[in-house]
Amino acid sequence: MNNIMNKFESFLMPIAEKITSNRYLSAIKEGFFGATPILIAGSIFLLFTSIPIDGYAAFMERTFSSNWMDFFYIPYQASFKLMAIFVVIGAAKSLADYYSVDVKLACALTLVGIFILTPIIVTEEGVKGFPLDNLSAAGLFVCLLVTFISVEIYRYCVQRGFTIKMPETVPQNVSTAFAAVIPAFVIIMVFNVIRLIFSLTDYASAQTFIFTILQQPLQSLGGTLPATVFVLLLESVIWCFGLHGSSIVSSVMNPIWYAQSAENLAAVEAGLAIPNIVNYQFIAHFVKIGGVGATLGLSLLCLFKAKSNQYKALGKLSVGASIFNINEPVIFGFPIILNPMMMIPFILSNVLVGVVTYLAISTGLVPMINGVNLPYTLPIIISGFMLCGVQGAILQVVLLAMTTIIYYPFFSVQDRQAYQRELEQEKMKELEATNA
Repeated sequence: MNNIMNKFESFLMPIAEKITSNRYLSAIKEGFFGATPILIAGSIFLLFTSIPIDGYAAFMERTFSSNWMDFFYIPYQASFKLMAIFVVIGAAKSLADYYSVDVKLACALTLVGIFILTPIIVTEEGVKGFPLDNLSAAGLFVCLLVTFISVEIYRYCVQRGFTIKMPETVPQNVSTAFAAVIPAFVIIMVFNVIRLIFSLTDYASAQTFIFTILQQPLQSLGGTLPATVFVLLLESVIWCFGLHGSSIVSSVMNPIWYAQSAENLAAVEAGLAIPNIVNYQFIAHFVKIGGVGATLGLSLLCLFKAKSNQYKALGKLSVGASIFNINEPVIFGFPIILNPMMMIPFILSNVLVGVVTYLAISTGLVPMINGVNLPYTLPIIISGFMLCGVQGAILQVVLLAMTTIIYYPFFSVQDRQAYQRELEQEKMKELEATNA
């Protein structure tokens, strides 16, 4: 077993470290972290338009008139519909910090590139504006590409000295602004040429091209059961070797999962059939019950079934955090990392909760997930009810029971070993006291 562990570690560690240290994936992760509070707050407003209680909509209409939903839709549209803008600001800041260039200018130049590539729409009354879909999750791929290109052009010009240099007597903020004139001109020219090229094609815009050629196939792949199983397997295996598998996987998959959530939200808003089984909420609220590896069941076993003082104490420490889907205490305290005995249920649970959830939704036992972006710390049953009604809450209870059963035999062995060690230690102490 040790030889197998060493081989896995020697194979996976270099790959995982490269992914973790990749500046672009780190920038995407930081961008989503920065946007998360806005997305959660905005999407909660949408939740109030579709609370799964019979008679709710009729009550709201009688109380607040037929336009009552507008009060909730506008905050949702001002946040979730502008997701790409919030994400790229964080991503541009991350890259600017990495290259030690001015953060404010990096963000501004990124937004200039995005607005140049975004097609302008004109209403019948002659009012011009940007289509919100191109600045939401549907346009996220293009916006991230623009971010990377813009910041790379900016830092290349600055580092190679292709800037307007001002005398030393000029204030630093003025000098920095003038130093960005040449990079700004290059960035504007590059994206204006790209815009012109796409305008001469059948796609008309870069957003339409990327969505048709790249994002749609990726979203289709990301939403399949085999792809989901592969991602969950990879995530749990990486965790077992002490690396943050969730951060590594989410930096690649979050753009896809968030886009699928946005499609589900849009369908709910329009009163259409919800299209995607797998999305961000599928992962955050059904797969990760208690955190990655669905470890809430393991924390409950420690709290209620442990004989050893070691695991009783761990249960008291970890169960509170696990209820809110934070499981670092149990992952590092049990431990699961580099523990051949616990790797098996950890990986198995992470994969099986995804498979069972997918099958429950695809067969119609549980309604499609509405895509409302709830906080990932929201406890089970509450989150399941908000996303899928009563069936969603019941499914979470079933998943908790299933994973508890999976962990139990492995937990029992570990707990028995710890209990025996504690008994032996007590006997040694008694013997030493008697001899003394």
